[in-house]
Amino acid sequence: MHVKALETLIQTNTLVNNIKFCIEGEEEVGSPNLGKFVASHKELLKADCVLISDSAMISLETPSIDIGVRGLSYIEVEVTGPDRDLHSGVYGGAVANPITILAKMIASCHDANNHITIPGFYDDVLEATEAERKLMSLAPYNEQEFKDDLGVKEVWGEAGYSTNERTGIRPTIELNGIWGGYQGEGAKTVLPSKATAKISARLVPNQSSKKITEMLLNYFTKIAPPNVTVRAFEHHGGEPYMTPIDCTAYLAAAKAMETTFGKTPIPVRGGGSIPICALFEKELGIKIVFMGFGLDSDNLHSPNEKFNLANFYKGIETIPYFHQYFTEMSS
Repeated sequence: MHVKALETLIQTNTLVNNIKFCIEGEEEVGSPNLGKFVASHKELLKADCVLISDSAMISLETPSIDIGVRGLSYIEVEVTGPDRDLHSGVYGGAVANPITILAKMIASCHDANNHITIPGFYDDVLEATEAERKLMSLAPYNEQEFKDDLGVKEVWGEAGYSTNERTGIRPTIELNGIWGGYQGEGAKTVLPSKATAKISARLVPNQSSKKITEMLLNYFTKIAPPNVTVRAFEHHGGEPYMTPIDCTAYLAAAKAMETTFGKTPIPVRGGGSIPICALFEKELGIKIVFMGFGLDSDNLHSPNEKFNLANFYKGIETIPYFHQYFTEMSS
């Protein structure tokens, strides 16, 4: 979208500002090299703002702008019992089963209200104000349509919060993968030697990915019973980020979307994570604005992930207006 928008601006001789592209392909593994690149190329990357479209909107009928994204802490936990797979008939009941132990450890992370029980997890959480929660409630939401789209019978989450709040203003812990024991065809009655899980936490403003990662690693190591050995380690993480809705970049993005959609976009909190945002602001001292055109129903991180052509064209149409309005508002 951004490349085609630039092409349009050049062809129509309407490019009113300077544009730099920073393109990297390691976002899904935590952007391990981008931080070093940005820190050592500050003059090359010098700019007035960063425009990112790695975010979604409510719909083409109801435009929205993410005013924040959550941070991320991603760990892996491996539980080891016996030094080899055992016969579950000969040894079952006498030797701790690593899958059972790991399942109990994971289950201990939430209480009956789906509140995270790890000591200190919520200590640094910046609670959303009533005004912000009221603003979020303006976003259209049909729970039955939400359930039908996902093929679930009921929603799930922390008591006391709406679905939109659970995915935007609240931190979470999710199990991303779990395995152990026999997984081939048919049956094989083993008591497995190992069980492993990949676990991630989504973080909200004021939470530190480094602090939460250390907390998670220590928690799973500490609660392990003496009949197993636990190895826990970090994959990657990133910090949460918020865009001030009174900054020039946000105002220009909102005006651009209002121009092409005919409606003022609703400010919402995004549930995903874009670790490079906090990095850019820290190293370059500039604000990031999210102007995404994808949809939550695009099957993100699933088979058949998509991006609608109508949204693609709308992005190409809207982005040039951002450059026009940002230049006008900055002058």
